[in-house]
Amino acid sequence: MEIVIGLLIIAAGAFCQSSSYVPINKVKSWSWESFWIVQGTFAWLVLPLIGAQLAVPEGHGLFELICMSPKDAAMTMMYGALWGVGGLTFGLSMRYLGVALGQSIALGTCAGLGTILAPVFTGRMSELTTSVVIGVIVTLVGIAVIGVAGSMKSSLLSEEEKREAVKDFNFGKGITVALLAGFMSACFNIGLAAGSELRFEGVNEMYATLPATFLVTLGGFCTNAVYCFYQNSKNNTWSDYGKRNVWGNNLLFCLLAGALWYSQFFGLSLGKGFLTSSPSLTTYAFCILMALNVTFSNLWGIILKEWKGCKPSTIAVLVLGLAVLILSSFLPELI
Repeated sequence: MEIVIGLLIIAAGAFCQSSSYVPINKVKSWSWESFWIVQGTFAWLVLPLIGAQLAVPEGHGLFELICMSPKDAAMTMMYGALWGVGGLTFGLSMRYLGVALGQSIALGTCAGLGTILAPVFTGRMSELTTSVVIGVIVTLVGIAVIGVAGSMKSSLLSEEEKREAVKDFNFGKGITVALLAGFMSACFNIGLAAGSELRFEGVNEMYATLPATFLVTLGGFCTNAVYCFYQNSKNNTWSDYGKRNVWGNNLLFCLLAGALWYSQFFGLSLGKGFLTSSPSLTTYAFCILMALNVTFSNLWGIILKEWKGCKPSTIAVLVLGLAVLILSSFLPELI
């Protein structure tokens, strides 16, 4: 029963993450770089810092924990900075492919590489059991099937129909950016593995990974801040922050977007606390999260009419891919 609860918590976080880009559509009169860094302030800095406090016992501090293992903390932040590059290109992948296909390709690559490379980079090869590897392979198969559906969509729609669904649709450029985003985003799970020892003794397992999560997102925030502020200067968009008439609206929706985004990793930490009886699922939890992110993002894609005008055969391939992804979430426990 605990395993089911853990998976449901991770699924709830995945649903929130997949919904996080919807509030951004409500942001008014701001350039991409302005709303990206404001929502990122909540998603990667404020909320993860608050979350990390749950893993800090009374009378102690987060900085104390970092000082206990400065090397681990530095490595965790470094992987976070690399993940930040993936976060930047992740946004571009959705710009060129839409929410559904962009998240599918990027998160699929992230799921596979993040799950496999984390034990490799941290010297814990024993965690890569047969069931975990098979689960990753099945996840990638599901992603590939969804990619086929996206290719079918691209070939059947006219340029005008593509632009109607996704304004800047460009399949070739989008696939390239999405693969890069997935590769760099895999560093998030590597960072979590690198910071796995950053915990106080006796801390509740549900909150154990939250300090490492904060350090990863802190590294990513730094990368994104440098890029966004550079774009503010390049595009002369510093004035966005001075538009007082939209600050209330934009701050609200950026906060909502940030909270929804952070929910995935808050849910991952809570969910893994219920999966301790299954080492395979604990290792595989990141892949489960990414697979469910893809599933829910495609459901949003359908709701947002990104698949409008496609043939029934294309939708059938999409549904098949989603079914494979859902199956992959439980596979390690079934093998």
